Amino acid sequence: MHWPVKKPPEGTADDKKTLGKGVFRKCDGCGETVASDALAANHEVCPLCGRHHTLNAQGWRALLLDGGALDEWHAHLEPSDPLEFADGTTYRERVAAAQRKGHGKEAIEIGHGHIHGRPVAWGAFLFAFMGGSMGSVVGEKIARLFERATREGLPVVLLSASGGARMQEGILSLMQMAKTVAALERLKDANVPFVSVLLNPTTGGVAASFALLGDVNLAEPGALIGFAGRRVIESTIRQTLPEGFQRSEFLLAHGMVDRIVSRLEMKAEIATLLGHLLFRP
Repeated sequence: MHWPVKKPPEGTADDKKTLGKGVFRKCDGCGETVASDALAANHEVCPLCGRHHTLNAQGWRALLLDGGALDEWHAHLEPSDPLEFADGTTYRERVAAAQRKGHGKEAIEIGHGHIHGRPVAWGAFLFAFMGGSMGSVVGEKIARLFERATREGLPVVLLSASGGARMQEGILSLMQMAKTVAALERLKDANVPFVSVLLNPTTGGVAASFALLGDVNLAEPGALIGFAGRRVIESTIRQTLPEGFQRSEFLLAHGMVDRIVSRLEMKAEIATLLGHLLFRP
C-alpha cells in the first residue's frame, strides 16, 4: 500500500531550508550574510568589508565600458584539438561543455569599446571557461588585439584572470607566451599605451608573459598573482614563503604592480591613466 506524501505546512523546517536560497550570500571576506542583490548592485564588492568577489566578463563590460557596449572582434574563433588530448575526458568534450554553459566560444573576448568617451581596444578573460586558460585561440586573439590596436592607434585595456597555459594543448599553449609578447612589443614600438589589469587569479603563463608588461599594471585588492603555486615554490626552494606572498599587496610592496585599485574606482582610474599616457605636448 502506498501512503500519500504530505506536503509540509508553511513555516516548517523543510520550508525554512529554502527560504532565502539565492537571496542571500555569505561574504568570503568578513563571513557576514549579504543580500545577493546588494552584492550585484555593488559589482560583487562586499558593502561591509570591501572583499572583491568574482565578477564575470559581462559585469566588467557593464562596469568599465560606456553603456557596457562592446563591438567584439573575432568572436567566431574557437579551439580545435590538435593533440587529440584526453585525460578521462576528451579536450573536445571539455570545450563543448564550457560552451554549452554559456561561457562563450573561448576564454577571452576582445573588441572595441569606449571608456569615458575615449575609444579603446578591449580584452577580458572569461575565467569560467576552463579557468581562463591560454591556448592557441586565446593567444591568437590577444596577438590580434595588440596588432589591430597598433594599426589603429587604440590604447589597449586588457583584464587578465587565468590559471595559466592550457595543458590540453601542450607546447602549443606555451608558444602563445612568446607570440603575445612579440605582438605587444610592436604595440610599444608604435607608442600605443597598454594598461594591464590583473584580477584574481592571474597566474602561470599569462602572468609570465604579457600580463605584467603593461605601461601601467593595475591590480585588484587581494588578487593572487604569480607564476608557480605556493606549494611548488616552497618544495623547490625548501623555504617557507612570507605571509601574503603572491597577493597584490605583496607585489605592490616589491615593485611588481604599480597600483592597487578598488573595482569601484577602476573606470575613473583607467580613464585618468589613458589621459596621461595619450597626452601629446
